[in-house]
Amino acid sequence: MTPAELFQHSRREFLRKCGMGLGATAMAAMLQRELRAAPVAVDPLRPLAPRRPPLPAKAKHVIHIFANGGPSHVDTFDRKTTLDKYHGQKLPGDYIATERKTGAAFRSPFTWKRYGKSGLEVSELFAKTAEFADDLCVIRSMKADVPNHEPSLLLMNCGEARQVRPSFGSWVTYGLGTENENLPGFMTLCPGGYPIQETQNWQCGFLPGVYQGNYVDSAKRNVDDLIENIRNRGLSRPAQRRQLDLLARLNAEHKAARAEDAALEARAQSFEMAYRMQLEATDAFDISREPEAIRAMYGDTTQGRQFLIARRLVERGVRFVQLWHGNGQPWDSHDDLEVQHRRLANEADQPIAALLRDLKQRGLLDETLVIWGGEFGRTPTVELPTPGSNAGKINGRDHNNHGFTMWLAGGGAKGGIVHGETDEFGFKSVKDVVHVHDLHATLLRLLGFNHEEFTFRSSGRDFRLTDVHGKIISNLIA
Repeated sequence: MTPAELFQHSRREFLRKCGMGLGATAMAAMLQRELRAAPVAVDPLRPLAPRRPPLPAKAKHVIHIFANGGPSHVDTFDRKTTLDKYHGQKLPGDYIATERKTGAAFRSPFTWKRYGKSGLEVSELFAKTAEFADDLCVIRSMKADVPNHEPSLLLMNCGEARQVRPSFGSWVTYGLGTENENLPGFMTLCPGGYPIQETQNWQCGFLPGVYQGNYVDSAKRNVDDLIENIRNRGLSRPAQRRQLDLLARLNAEHKAARAEDAALEARAQSFEMAYRMQLEATDAFDISREPEAIRAMYGDTTQGRQFLIARRLVERGVRFVQLWHGNGQPWDSHDDLEVQHRRLANEADQPIAALLRDLKQRGLLDETLVIWGGEFGRTPTVELPTPGSNAGKINGRDHNNHGFTMWLAGGGAKGGIVHGETDEFGFKSVKDVVHVHDLHATLLRLLGFNHEEFTFRSSGRDFRLTDVHGKIISNLIA
């Protein structure tokens, strides 16, 4: 509309004609938001079908080793010789408070050694894992929000400490599907029962139920115990198929007359998955089919068996496997740290090294992102006795969210490096700090996603794993 034409129309006519253009502009903006909010094209009939990520990526699978309870970084992967000097003395300066009152500096009771061409310094607790020093991407400057287990577990697993949000594994499975639709895309191996916050740690939140983590008590040995009711001894497979087909038709009729029901959809998907798993899971969880030398490499322990199962699951196309370690007797060493950390590391060190070696020799490490760490670290100071807790003992460490260590291996992570630093005592991350949101943003990038655009619309809002935070740490990417 030219300036001359403006004067040929009434004000009402002008607004009517211009308003149509404004509406088109608004519609274009809304459509653009929808495109950004739904980057994943999911076939509703095959929600676990494999999908390509929008960005180039090496990582195709994830094995997340969750050291439950908060391992001490200053006793594992972040040596602080200054603690030797100040052992038994009050640290100089003012240090950030943690959950409880702490006392004097507490030196590490473990010996340390440098490994590999990178010269990575690791304590004796992880001597076998340290043999792969040049494959490890060690982050010594992690930071969480609070020094409490419950919110920190949810923050590390779901990117949100308070509200119900999908877990990292659910996001990954939603984005990529799985390479084997006869097995769940997201498996959680947690021996001896649930950890703190229970199934919230692997929840699907507002994502469809098929992306929920599938829990397995990996303390059990045989397949029938590991996965309850894996075999139907009362019906043949053809009979089960006919039964499920009938059930699917009834569910479809029920669903057609009602609004979308996430619980119904999740239940229907679980029936189908259970049917398909009967043959595939029996094979995947049966480690007796492995050569004796491989089983010996991992060790005939709960951790050894579950790490071997994890490799077998990834090898068969499962997208995300979370391994819990320290469940029941966690890394939460408020007292007797030397005894407890030595016991826990003795359980995990050999299986971790075996997993890395096994993935490398099978050509799987390049495409499998391995993550190790807990929900936070521990203080460089001793925890003082409190009534009902570590009474009379001054030989443990309290929770510390201000600075701790995690490491990555494979899947496009840059091996043989150390990123970031804590202060000279290991109390607080001070250089190249990596918040949990930054970690999630970087992990998603390794898997081929821009964390700011990888969203899901729920309740009128576009949600993402990193909420409104997070930045990609380019130094961690090879």
